[in-house]
Amino acid sequence: MSLALIVNPGAGGGRAGRKLPGVEAALRERQLDYRVERTSSLDHARELARVAAAAGDTAVAFGGDGLIGAVAGVLNDRDAVLGVLPGGRGNDFARTLGIPLEPRAACEVLAGGTVRALDLGEAGGRAFIGIASCGFDSDANRIANEARLIRGNLVYAYGALRALASWQPTTFSIRFDGGESRRAVGYTVAAANSKAYGGGMWLAPAAALDDGLLDVVIVGHVPKLRFLRLLPTVFKGQHVLQPNVEVFRAKEIEISAERPFTLYADGDPIASLPVKVRALPGAVKVIVPR
Repeated sequence: MSLALIVNPGAGGGRAGRKLPGVEAALRERQLDYRVERTSSLDHARELARVAAAAGDTAVAFGGDGLIGAVAGVLNDRDAVLGVLPGGRGNDFARTLGIPLEPRAACEVLAGGTVRALDLGEAGGRAFIGIASCGFDSDANRIANEARLIRGNLVYAYGALRALASWQPTTFSIRFDGGESRRAVGYTVAAANSKAYGGGMWLAPAAALDDGLLDVVIVGHVPKLRFLRLLPTVFKGQHVLQPNVEVFRAKEIEISAERPFTLYADGDPIASLPVKVRALPGAVKVIVPR
């Protein structure tokens, strides 16, 4: 097996860049054939993934969930395999799959794991691996992405707190599998392919990566102080027990809102509302722990 290690070193030498020498040593210890392909953009990463797939190599995404999602989207329905080395701030895809969050340790999965066909999500023609969300999450993601002084997954909590200060409830319209529209007033509408986002927030704790469905999480209106008090419960997935949180399942949903929002997935903006989000069953083969 030959590995094409697609690496986003990060500005100023990010986590993947700092961990790369150790990862290379671990790959050599396991006698794995590899080459390193450095990229600074998701479009370039997609092109590198296409080249790897055409050559019959395993495309290993070494970076954050955005990079992993970009590479996975290229491998959609191809006879190709995706490897995952967590090197970002959140690393929620690896967390959900049980892949070690220390990149050097995760090399053991590349060497001894098994291949599973997993679902992807798609919105606006872009594939994603994790959770696509909008509303309050749009503001929180934007703030987190603009933050420069806060390191690691704390940036997502920072983004949420900053977004809450100026948040005003909005009205969403959600259509499930082409049926009647459902109206919801509140904070967030999310279409979850996976369980977690935001560095360990288990927004959709019952979501499965291989069921061909999206878990649709709607966070309805509560006063800001109550929202703030309930926010920590998402780190254990217990927020779904609250009466203002509803969870549905669908193959496809359409989301619109009374004011403009950007849909974010895997930490990056991927579409503007109104938007259609759908599940892509068994779309990508991934090396996962045995």
